Amino acid sequence: MGVQHAVVDSPVGELTVVAEDGALTGVYFEQHRRRPPEAALGTRDDAAFDEVKRQLGEYFAGERTRFELSDLPPSPKGEPFQRRVWQLLTEIPYGETRSYGDLAHELGDVSLAQAVGAANGRNPLAVVVPCHRVIGADGALTGYAGGLDRKRFLLELEEPAGTRLC
Repeated sequence: MGVQHAVVDSPVGELTVVAEDGALTGVYFEQHRRRPPEAALGTRDDAAFDEVKRQLGEYFAGERTRFELSDLPPSPKGEPFQRRVWQLLTEIPYGETRSYGDLAHELGDVSLAQAVGAANGRNPLAVVVPCHRVIGADGALTGYAGGLDRKRFLLELEEPAGTRLC
């Protein structure tokens, strides 16, 4: 199958969705901090990725709280530690946040908070693997590969009605 991608419109700008050999390997914002070069994205096919597009649309409409991509299972490329962190991110419930320290604690070593932050920053599946749900220990919005405005938007989208971030 090779590598292919599509560009999907969203309320946070265009998202580039990438698949390789039947697996979802990337969801990148425009100006994504670690977006691969255009040549690595493979063939562009905006008619592909129907399920991903549908689920992203449902998420942004407030109708979906978890991604379940059976036709294109998520398979982010990374080191084993990064993949462990990314798996933990998928377990953070919609509308909730965790700190880097919380995730390090879940991994069994609170001294791993910075390593968790580094792995979080390299998540190649923006939105689908919800790295935006990780905040600083003091509740502050910290680094986000798509920019803090997008992170704030995503967190506010997930907030229960009647509550808003400061």
